[in-house]
Amino acid sequence: MLRKIILIVLGLAMIAGAVLLANKLAAGKDRIRPVPQKKVASVFTTIVKNNSTPISISTNGNLMAKKRVELYAEVQGVFENSARSYKEGVRYRAGETLLRINSDEHQANLRAQKSNLYNQLILLLPDLRLDYTDVFPKWQDYINNFDMDKKVPPLPEFESEQEKLYILGKGIQTAYFNVKNLEERLTKYRINAPFSGILTEALVDRGTLVRVGQKLGEFIDPNIYELEVAINNSYADLMRVGKKVQLQNVERSKSWTGEVVRVNSRVDAASQTIATFIQVSGEGLREGMYLEAEVKAKEEENTFEVDRKLLINNEKLYVIGDSTLQLKSIEPIYFKEGSVIVRGLEDGTKILAKPVPGAYEGMPIKEIEEKRDLSITSAAEL
Repeated sequence: MLRKIILIVLGLAMIAGAVLLANKLAAGKDRIRPVPQKKVASVFTTIVKNNSTPISISTNGNLMAKKRVELYAEVQGVFENSARSYKEGVRYRAGETLLRINSDEHQANLRAQKSNLYNQLILLLPDLRLDYTDVFPKWQDYINNFDMDKKVPPLPEFESEQEKLYILGKGIQTAYFNVKNLEERLTKYRINAPFSGILTEALVDRGTLVRVGQKLGEFIDPNIYELEVAINNSYADLMRVGKKVQLQNVERSKSWTGEVVRVNSRVDAASQTIATFIQVSGEGLREGMYLEAEVKAKEEENTFEVDRKLLINNEKLYVIGDSTLQLKSIEPIYFKEGSVIVRGLEDGTKILAKPVPGAYEGMPIKEIEEKRDLSITSAAEL
């Protein structure tokens, strides 16, 4: 009996607790929940002022000497001597011997061929005296002036068809051209400096056996250079021969003024650029030196320059309207290293001066006007 009473009491207590809990929950629904306050971000802003923006094309490349000669051997022999020490960095004047290959064997062969020609001419004289008396004197003079230590002079001109056939039949002309061929080849044993310059590469030493086709070195004129740079095809019409270009080294401690001397007419299919050659000279320039070029291409009207980090998908910017951020479509004109020139913003429009993390359209903001000029970044600061 006592057990039933306890169970009844516990059941009533549970029912009463459930009723109280239901009433409490119902009362909670009638309360007004507080509206969460939107977070207001403080942002730096700047005012747009459109103007004429100069477009400067930045590019770079390595200097190459405009006058350069790669030295190759056309004959075989031992490297005998040079007018100066055949080493890298040695300067030569125009006409000086860069290197001479021993030609004793070739000269002996040349003298043998000259002797053969001379003997044939001597044997020719008796027949000329009898059959061609009118041309005999000129051939006699030619033989008298024949010098084994000098280059063979040109054969006398033929005065008739009979004379020509007779001389050709004796093999005189064939022997003559054999000698001239050897004389021309003899010049290959000596390589002279084609202009005043400096030896930048020396691949052989005195006493080295040189073979036909072997590279011997490189020789350049250190006074004038060319810089090959790649220019975007869209600015090809602006790169004309004679245009001045500012050049500077990597450290930006020295600068030179160059001039466009050649523009390739072929567009590189992969990069859509055109090879442009800039001629430059001056103190401190060296073969292979890396230079940066700044080319003033043209001016874009009604444009404004902004930080590249402010762009959204390369086609939109956040502007300030009613204390909130709003997206506005713009037209990018030219991308620089850290900024971009855009068109499509009206004068007086307020835009972000610095990127805002987590920015979204409609985001409430508090303006802090930026106290710096974002109009144009000079070419020297790029």
